[in-house]
Amino acid sequence: MASLKTKKRKEKYIACSVKNKKFEIVNPLDEDLKIKGKKMHVEVVEDPEGFTYLVFKQKKFLVEILEKDQNKYTVMINGVWYQFSIETPISYKRRKTLTKNGTENRLELVNAPMPGKILDVLVDENSDIKQGEPLVILEAMKMQNEIISPVSGRIKKINVRQNESVMKDDVMLEIEKS
Repeated sequence: MASLKTKKRKEKYIACSVKNKKFEIVNPLDEDLKIKGKKMHVEVVEDPEGFTYLVFKQKKFLVEILEKDQNKYTVMINGVWYQFSIETPISYKRRKTLTKNGTENRLELVNAPMPGKILDVLVDENSDIKQGEPLVILEAMKMQNEIISPVSGRIKKINVRQNESVMKDDVMLEIEKS
């Protein structure tokens, strides 16, 4: 009886930023990642007090996963927020096809990533905005966080005001995608 040789399959994933930048990642559970064709060593370290750090290029970065919704993540690294999704090559291709065919929803909701107080609303209703443009300043845990637009479009509705408190996932703005 012939034996089958099993070969370790290299898992390939695609990390998509809010600005739809694509980063191919091979073997995300290994400590050696291949990102954009370059091999990089990354360590995940947890200290005795329960804090998690990424060690990359001999620098230590405090990491906290603030939100996970299926394949979408909101992560804070050294006090800066990042939103991205992790896709398989097949789901990434499907997502791109849906976007091209216009079957994706034209309305983008901007939710509060955590509870806090609105310090400033930087846009007006019916104003045109570009992806990455700041929308709201949210104070949370004594830090000011700039909430940026995930898409280009027009502000359809603003649901928050200055000095108002919001809870996590409250819809702060509605943007009609262009």
